[in-house]
Amino acid sequence: MNLTPLQNDRAAGTLVAMAAGDALGAGYEFGAPLPDGTPLAMIGGGPFGFAPAEWTDDTSMAVPLAGCLLGQADAVAAGEPVEWTSAVRGWASWAQEAKDVGAQTSAVIAAAQTLVERSAAESKLTAADFTAAAADFLARTGRGAGNGSLMRTAPAALAFVGRPAEELARPAAAASALTHADPDAVDACVLWCAAIRHAVLTGELYVQVGLPLVDPERRALWEERIAVAEASRPRDFRNNGWVVEAFQGAWSAIATTRSAVGPAHLRAALEDAVRGGNDTDTVAAIAGGLLGAAYGISAVPFEWRRRLHGWPGMTALDLQRLGMELARGEGRRPGAWPAAAHFDHSPYVPSSAIDVVEHPADPGVLLGAAPALQRDDYDAVVSLCRVGTEDATVPTADHARFWIIDSAWPEYNAHLEFVLRDAAAAIATFRAEGKRVLLHCVRMESRTPTVAALYGAKVRGVSGLEALDEVRSVLPAASPNRAFMEVLRRA
Repeated sequence: MNLTPLQNDRAAGTLVAMAAGDALGAGYEFGAPLPDGTPLAMIGGGPFGFAPAEWTDDTSMAVPLAGCLLGQADAVAAGEPVEWTSAVRGWASWAQEAKDVGAQTSAVIAAAQTLVERSAAESKLTAADFTAAAADFLARTGRGAGNGSLMRTAPAALAFVGRPAEELARPAAAASALTHADPDAVDACVLWCAAIRHAVLTGELYVQVGLPLVDPERRALWEERIAVAEASRPRDFRNNGWVVEAFQGAWSAIATTRSAVGPAHLRAALEDAVRGGNDTDTVAAIAGGLLGAAYGISAVPFEWRRRLHGWPGMTALDLQRLGMELARGEGRRPGAWPAAAHFDHSPYVPSSAIDVVEHPADPGVLLGAAPALQRDDYDAVVSLCRVGTEDATVPTADHARFWIIDSAWPEYNAHLEFVLRDAAAAIATFRAEGKRVLLHCVRMESRTPTVAALYGAKVRGVSGLEALDEVRSVLPAASPNRAFMEVLRRA
């Protein structure tokens, strides 16, 4: 699918915001609800000993599902079923060493492996084994409505974002039934996936959009459940290990914090989901998938993206790439941004342009064009344009990447002022750690001087325009576009 810049931003943010909510909630899991305003951070720990900013089983299970779904949308549109085998084998492999596996998921994985062992044929683990084990679990126990399929469902929405909503319902339901066959779990995944698809395409948060995809006999039930969520707070859903209350807790966190907008809403909703208590990481992960789809990666603050990581050795950048590839529907694109090792800026700036100048307010900040990444005299990077994964010589956590297009038109940049200020804040964070920072865009004419001026305004205690005049003393060609100038006038 050919996505607009804003849709691309939103697809890129879906899995990243999901993982951010997951990691934010990890350290508070199974705790009591917290008072409003309680400060939260990606502290790690919790009952399963996660590292700070490490995601949990919620995102880990989404990764094999996403990899499995890459490039399958066209086949499904042609009437072929989704091939889930690589996903279930990925889950079985992950579960062998995972810090935490949900009780129902763990039971289904064990039962599916037993089916294979009992088979007369020397078959390997298949999706059919999982579906059979999940159905048997529900039949034997009557308990198949845990939140374990809803927490990982976002990739299914992204994989079918370019197809009609009706084509999304069947694979979303099937993805749930691999481990969670109860109608409540299936319906919840269909509804949430439809909402994510709608959010990526339109930027709107509207969970009711998927109601026509639910069995007509169950629509009224879900309308009532959604209404209860909108009239409640996340802390009211104490049994959020049940998929219905996890759904309600996530939507309540989103619906009751709408007085905030954009990035502020994303933060407020995820923090409210975590303060709701109990299964905090899962409720926040569910909410994060939908919030990221509506607001995009541009709304996820650098402080949350910086050290975000988890199984199988992935970072926020990897989730960004995966989300974009799913939504484009073209499968893996290892040579394309953001997965490419190197990004070619030569059509816009000569590769010899590696010189830098020192920021007039702080000589520990270097201002340069994209080729300055070839240098080795910096400890951290703030990139305001596309770069390859191996273009900088610093660890991933010391490379702040921002989604900014040098355009004054609003359809190109989501949350422009937030992103520009977040980039300036990243410089301040690195400098507080004693790092020498390279700030760059392609030609250091518009984006770089804008962010440099915002940083300078903070350091000097002057206005944004006064700081820009100082930046122009070392970058005489600086010419921020009119949208950037509006941000500087407000600084």
